[in-house]
Amino acid sequence: MIVPFAAGGPTDVIARVIGERMGQSLGQPVVVENVTGAGGTIAAGRVARAAADGYMLDLATWSTHVVTPVLYQLQYDVFRDFDPVVWLTQTPLLLVSRKDIPANNLKELVGWLKASASPVLLGSAGGTDQVAGFLLQQQTGAKIQVVPYRGLAPAMQDLLAGRIDLLFDQPSDAMPQIRNGTIKGYAVTRSSRAAIAPDIPTVDEAGLPGLHITPWHSLWVPKGTPPAVVLKLNAAAMDALADAAVRNRLSAIGQEVVPRAQQTPEALAAYYKSETDTWWPIIKAAGIKAE
Repeated sequence: MIVPFAAGGPTDVIARVIGERMGQSLGQPVVVENVTGAGGTIAAGRVARAAADGYMLDLATWSTHVVTPVLYQLQYDVFRDFDPVVWLTQTPLLLVSRKDIPANNLKELVGWLKASASPVLLGSAGGTDQVAGFLLQQQTGAKIQVVPYRGLAPAMQDLLAGRIDLLFDQPSDAMPQIRNGTIKGYAVTRSSRAAIAPDIPTVDEAGLPGLHITPWHSLWVPKGTPPAVVLKLNAAAMDALADAAVRNRLSAIGQEVVPRAQQTPEALAAYYKSETDTWWPIIKAAGIKAE
């Protein structure tokens, strides 16, 4: 299982939790390998060029398979070079700020953004949070300057130190800091609240309706993998997602398992098509560049 990000992050944890349980169903261990760089394109490209025998899986994210294809000149085609296996999890983003910003809810934050004479500094690890920042700027008319980071962890450190103003982070990373009072949390980026952050309102409730962005994780194999092999991998993944221990471990990092009816290869293919149809025009219009 090829993971496009470094060990220790949420995507890596998802891979290891699900891969370990899949191995039980498959009767052999699932080895997780972290292949980082170039917005996930190195990892995906490796899977695209692999033998179509089911022995190499691509752990794809919203960032690597929706945002990255617009930003990079790819050596593969996301539609022609992969077959879908299973849609795994999803989670919204959480808009947070440094603690000394004089806003205690989203409406007050929007007022502060609009009144700021200088550009507001938004930390970004690339991809997902860049798109979220564009939507925030589009809705509020605020001047927002994106500050690139190699990951969300160093961005959070700078937010804690007051060197940047805003961050779109995963709820699991942000909630401990919010509870400790070291940052402020305003809203989650979808129409329903996050189970891991039940007290944080949605953007619709808080005053920015429609600022929806819900990153997800899924598994793919090289195009042409035999259907029976795809179904075997899908069954192992669905077994993992039904396991109470797996669900508890995913919940602890803020990941929500998608409904069982949405875990089929066909459901993933349809959902992925709808996501690219929705987001590719938005990302292109935003003029977002790879950093």
